Amino acid sequence: MSEQTCPVCGVKIQKMVGKDRVLFSYGPPATREQLWQKICQHVQKPNCINQDQGKIN
Repeated sequence: MSEQTCPVCGVKIQKMVGKDRVLFSYGPPATREQLWQKICQHVQKPNCINQDQGKIN
């Protein structure tokens, strides 16, 4: 399992079979869709690692 850390918001995304797992600094794990809804759609910075619509949906 590989893991990426977003340079924009600092969340960690663990690559998993099926849906990736997002680890926030606190709170329960989430999906890329939930990360998009909470943070990424509002930030929209080029370094964000959760901008690929194919991986989000």
